[in-house]
Amino acid sequence: MALAGRTAVVTGVSRRRGIGFAVARRLLDAGMRVCAQGWSPHDAEMGLGSGDETASPEFRAELGGTEETFSHSELDLADPEAPARLLSRATERFGSVDTLILAHARSSDFDLDALSAAELDLCWAVNVRSSLLLVREFARRYREDGKGEGGHDGRVVLFTSGQHLAPMSGEIPYAATKGALHQLASTLSDALVERGITVNCVNPGPTDTGWATEELTASVGRALPRGRWNTPDEAAGAVELLLDERAATVTGQVLDAEAGFRRWVR
Repeated sequence: MALAGRTAVVTGVSRRRGIGFAVARRLLDAGMRVCAQGWSPHDAEMGLGSGDETASPEFRAELGGTEETFSHSELDLADPEAPARLLSRATERFGSVDTLILAHARSSDFDLDALSAAELDLCWAVNVRSSLLLVREFARRYREDGKGEGGHDGRVVLFTSGQHLAPMSGEIPYAATKGALHQLASTLSDALVERGITVNCVNPGPTDTGWATEELTASVGRALPRGRWNTPDEAAGAVELLLDERAATVTGQVLDAEAGFRRWVR
């Protein structure tokens, strides 16, 4: 896949076991430049990290980027000014951006009884509002003749979950906002197709990023034909497919990369 020379902004790059990290590493391996965003305090809040992982030498070493190909910013996407700040940093550092991968998310284990206006507002701000503002800022900086400065078609990839295939009653704010991103793929595609930018959405299926309990891991594993959860690198592979020039006619689609997940098996 001829991705070398492209420049991507990738959000949600804050844990080495995360999908965003896997996406950034795969794109760097393919010869792309990557401007990454993460927000470690959310990982710490969820009990999934210490909050300082991105500052470690191991973090950057495992990504494989260099000063010429990689930058990372800790930015809270709940801040409405953060999307413009991130795209400005990317263009200042690398000159142009032709790819936008939105792998960030606020996880929210709130059922109906625990639901609150504050949590709904925060999930909306992080998962949906920031995504729309990031796409807007990306499109504003993309050349209007249908090619980026490097001559590449534009690519936007969103991430949804499995809320369109089965209920997620224990994660209502998360499911609602991921459902919004699912529906927005078609609308954003229509808004940007004449600028030479495709917009697609990936549902990576059950992915082992370290958050699940042993019981849930075993239960979901039985419902997957391979007997195991998907890996973050497999999610990154689905993203890479959508970036390839051979996918230039694919837009407005939701790719369910679930490896045959059978939700009725428990």
